[in-house]
Amino acid sequence: MKPSLFLAMLLLAAPALAFAQSGQYLGNLSANPYAPNSTSNPFGVGNPYNPDSINNQFGTYGNPYSPNSATNPYATNPPKLYDNQGNFRGNLSTNPYDPDSTSNPFGRYGSPYSPDSINNPYGAGSPYRQDSPNNPYGSGLEIYGQ
Repeated sequence: MKPSLFLAMLLLAAPALAFAQSGQYLGNLSANPYAPNSTSNPFGVGNPYNPDSINNQFGTYGNPYSPNSATNPYATNPPKLYDNQGNFRGNLSTNPYDPDSTSNPFGRYGSPYSPDSINNPYGAGSPYRQDSPNNPYGSGLEIYGQ
């Protein structure tokens, strides 16, 4: 393959990946308390005093009344989850009626029977997968807010 053709293909593919993960990086949804980017690390991204933390009950992404919050059951614009390849893995939301919510028990990303759900211990939520939020030694899923 010619270098110019490769460069053209790379430039065409790069905006699609950047567009998929648009927004502010909020850390990784992970059970790993030692990873600095984990929401389970109280001294890292999971610090409850960090204004952009999903664990801050007064911040934009943790306030139960904010439209951008992961804890607001009526949020209109909750944070989004992505795996390490940039694939969308659902809305990090407590809204059980949002079809893409991780809290929707009948949705693709919330059902305990869906292979794409973080609530399925044999699928995306397996404690043995590196990118699972339930793996105490893994990296988890990336969280992006608006």
